[in-house]
Amino acid sequence: MSFDQIRLDKHEGIALLTLHRPDRMNAFTTEMMLEIVAALDECDADDGVRAVIFTGSGERAYCAGADLGQGAATFDYDKRTDKQANLPDGMAASPVGEDGTIDWSHPLIRDSGGRVSMRIFDCKKPVLGAINGAAVGIGATMTLSMDARLASETARYGFVFARRGIVPEAASSWFLPRLVGIQNAVDWCFSGRLIDAAEAHDKGLVQSVHKPGGLVDAAIAKARELTDHSAPVSVALTRHMLWRMLGAPHPMSAHRWDSRAIFARGRSADAAEGVSSFLEKRPANFTVSVANDYPWFAEFEDTPPYS
Repeated sequence: MSFDQIRLDKHEGIALLTLHRPDRMNAFTTEMMLEIVAALDECDADDGVRAVIFTGSGERAYCAGADLGQGAATFDYDKRTDKQANLPDGMAASPVGEDGTIDWSHPLIRDSGGRVSMRIFDCKKPVLGAINGAAVGIGATMTLSMDARLASETARYGFVFARRGIVPEAASSWFLPRLVGIQNAVDWCFSGRLIDAAEAHDKGLVQSVHKPGGLVDAAIAKARELTDHSAPVSVALTRHMLWRMLGAPHPMSAHRWDSRAIFARGRSADAAEGVSSFLEKRPANFTVSVANDYPWFAEFEDTPPYS
């Protein structure tokens, strides 16, 4: 499909998803959110895609955060015409009733950045960020559910929500402390200060720092390192298992899922090929399809409903 606010380019197993509003420093909009979700749907359904890399258009920014073009109403969803335009037919235009009560399940209350983070979380392909410049607000938080973040020397992260009178979004209160620890998350989110690439690397937010001209190539090389020699379905399943078990209450949850997954995979053509190729000292040729043959175990993977 065609997109207006992102670009999706596929080449030799890698999908490069570029946030493309260079005149607005790739600022985030509802339309961009919908396009990102659609692009990831497309990538998950395409067995030719082994990994997805996010980056930003231009040299100044990965994503400068929410588009502030609606001024003081930017975070007042009752007044956001772009959000209201996407409401289901017949849905009330506001979650606030005439008597002042709030319908907390109303679609306008749902955070758009969170929809991106959760779609990345659900992706069956490894997702990497090539953070080429300013990553502020949603530009920072959308990267937290990615599997790796590589940064340009010019990159700057900013969890600036408290400085805008709001709070961290995009499920970042779940992701950020798990990546960098609670003390760093508190420091960055309370103060809202900008974090340079060196500090982001030192605290574990980004995996590596690169010269601007070599950033995307480094991300592609990392994506190939992660995927070239591994069975696509095994990578997809492992991705879900690792991320979801971060919040499991007991290792027995992992043991139960591991047992089901290894049983399902052990019966697959990929497992036979993996052993045979090793014994025969040749590259493996994995043929099982992520799009069609992913072993879904609903008790571990079904997303709780948003309400």
